Amino acid sequence: MEYPLVSFTVENGVTPKTDRYEREQLVVGDKSSKKYKVTVLNDIVYNPANLKFGAISRNKYGNAVFSPIYVTFSVNNDVTMPEFIEMLITRKDFIKRALKYQQGTVYERQSVSPENLLSMNLYLPGKLEQEKIGTFFKHLDDTISLQQRKLDLLKEQKKGYLQKMFPKNGEKIPELRFAGFVDDWEQRKLGEMLVNLEAGVSVNSSDYDTGYFILKTSAIKMGNIDLLEVKSIVSEEVARAKTPLIKNSIIISRMNTPELVGASGLVRESIDNIFLPDRLWQGQVAGNFSPEWLIQSINIAANIKKIRDLATGTSGSMKNISKKSMLDLIINVPTLEEQQKIGSFFKQLDDVIALHQRKLDLLKEQKKGFLQKMFV
Repeated sequence: MEYPLVSFTVENGVTPKTDRYEREQLVVGDKSSKKYKVTVLNDIVYNPANLKFGAISRNKYGNAVFSPIYVTFSVNNDVTMPEFIEMLITRKDFIKRALKYQQGTVYERQSVSPENLLSMNLYLPGKLEQEKIGTFFKHLDDTISLQQRKLDLLKEQKKGYLQKMFPKNGEKIPELRFAGFVDDWEQRKLGEMLVNLEAGVSVNSSDYDTGYFILKTSAIKMGNIDLLEVKSIVSEEVARAKTPLIKNSIIISRMNTPELVGASGLVRESIDNIFLPDRLWQGQVAGNFSPEWLIQSINIAANIKKIRDLATGTSGSMKNISKKSMLDLIINVPTLEEQQKIGSFFKQLDDVIALHQRKLDLLKEQKKGFLQKMFV
């Protein structure tokens, strides 16, 4: 019988192979002789070497074959249900207990054997209670999935508006405009719009709350700033910290990984006890430009690519952007009135996206709480 070839990932469990993971063309010799392992719907699957990263889940895909490095178990339906056992074994406390059985001298290659995993005790209620619990979490998972789809749709809508409400490369007007605006957009340097572009300084962090914080580079995400992504500054170095967050400024990641270098976010409120590290710039938006419009403009796909192309560095893991090249970046600019219209539109859309993200985060936290309280 022919089964499709699949992979097994921490993020998606049993999932179809993508181009990224399809390495069949690298196999030398008779492909039919390569030994694969069969997995069927509702099997419990895990990767012994990657259990530490959460690589264990139920096969929701269906009958398939995958690499023999993965281990697969069938569920005894007389005792439990696949959906229920999945909830037990994917809990952090179960994985933590299982990792006590890790063997191997090199951390990356340490693994938990199938024999040790099967030796672990689990507390199970009766089948009727399992069904009740399973139905409850199925409803909660469906609600989370629905909320995730709503959020994804809003993000796709925003992406579409960004493509249509800013001129494409080589063009002077966007495809979609508010009524009453007909003038061509002008090309201007970012340095005309951002003044006092300045980085912070590197300071040591503390495990204790000193009341003064340094912003993490990971806090800058697609035009926004996550103010929870901070580290407390050690008391002895608070005096060295500089560049606090200033309202209507834009923060730019001047040094980061190739995927994140140039990331930017808008400061919407001044905060005098959160400071920038040396890898982040902050520049105030000049008075004759709209901050809400400018942050959207910097984050359209074409400008993100331009900014990343400015990055240099011999390291494959870290890239830098010079201040001069950043300030010389050319951006298409409409009149201030049109900037304000566009900025207001995207601010409202971002607020709706943020609201749906908070709803999704709350649902996930509720599920986490229920999992902690409804299982032994």
